[in-house]
Amino acid sequence: MSPELVVLLAGLFGFYMAFNIGANDVANAMGTSVGSRAMTIRQAILAAAVFEFAGAFLAGGAVTQTIGADLLDLSAFAGDPMAYVHGMLATLLSTALWLHLATHLGLPVSTTHSVVGAVWGFGIAYGGLDVVILDKAGQIVGSWFVSPLLGLALALGIYRLVDRKVIQSPSPARATRTLAPFFVFVVVAILVLSMIYKGLKGLRLDLPLSAALGLAGALGLVAALGAHFVFRGRLDAAAGKIDEEHAAVEKIFVYLQILTACYVAFAHGANDVANAVGPLNSIIAVTGAGSLDIGASAVPPWVMLIGAAGIVIGLAALGHKVIATVGSKITEMTPSRGFAAQFGAATTVLGASKLGLPISTTHTLVGAVIGVGLARGFAHLDLKVLRDILASWFITLPFTAILTVVIYKALQALF
Repeated sequence: MSPELVVLLAGLFGFYMAFNIGANDVANAMGTSVGSRAMTIRQAILAAAVFEFAGAFLAGGAVTQTIGADLLDLSAFAGDPMAYVHGMLATLLSTALWLHLATHLGLPVSTTHSVVGAVWGFGIAYGGLDVVILDKAGQIVGSWFVSPLLGLALALGIYRLVDRKVIQSPSPARATRTLAPFFVFVVVAILVLSMIYKGLKGLRLDLPLSAALGLAGALGLVAALGAHFVFRGRLDAAAGKIDEEHAAVEKIFVYLQILTACYVAFAHGANDVANAVGPLNSIIAVTGAGSLDIGASAVPPWVMLIGAAGIVIGLAALGHKVIATVGSKITEMTPSRGFAAQFGAATTVLGASKLGLPISTTHTLVGAVIGVGLARGFAHLDLKVLRDILASWFITLPFTAILTVVIYKALQALF
């Protein structure tokens, strides 16, 4: 296979992979916003397109390590680098096909776990279990359980706080006047901190902790003061009429939910685009160098553009199916419940990322949505939908592993 043909196939497979990441994973950012009617599907697609593209293109990885280095013993491929290239091509195509099928069925699955299964699949097909670094297996399997449980617990706690202190308060408007600026402060401070402390290195915003905390706190305080004056008039106008107070409170949570959803979309674009452009960039680097001894390699802008554009187009074309599952089929959403789920999931993923824990954004968000439903009792959860989602999670890794072996063997036979 000529280098030009390898790069062409890698570009096509990488775009198809990014397309399906947009179609499936973006529900993590926008599903609850649509389900709570904080945004329409069109508005969600537009907002997610902007923030997903910005996150992917501006902060999606100025430097990407050779993918698979912590999953496979790459020294096994030292004498046959094209076997590794064929494996990466198979990884892109098999993962994209699995995500496409899951999206068609409306099932939110983990892109990261899909890629892990694919990489292990072609590694075992090439050199057996000796090629696989088994130390990571326990962490990955454990994350299936840790991710949703952490998201569930935090979202349940946040929603119960909101429900008890605001929704069930004798005066929801007065309670919201007190708590809404605090929520805005926490949301903005966490979002800013996540971006400027060990984040967005490609934009040179990797500040030390003390400076990051000071800047995040200052911007959070400014946002909280602004929210106090903006929200005060709307809440005072509804005071004294309980139904109007509840309606006014939910409108306030619309703004909080949209803010959190846009952050999750930006973070998702920055983080998960690597699942598409990482293998693509590795293929280009190995093909150009003729060996796996390439270390870290800068991602060309055109490669990032393929990933960012694919995510946006996939979202617009097929994203509504998984958005509907996360946003309305698991449990009924309101803006306050959606805010609790989004904020609980975002905070869990952020904290785990800083601690180096391998958790899935998809699993965390679904767990957070379940937590919000549990806060109101099991009767408010659709157990059939949950059963199908859980089944798809356990199928993901073996499915992509087996499919990758088939595609890998076919590529080896053809080329």
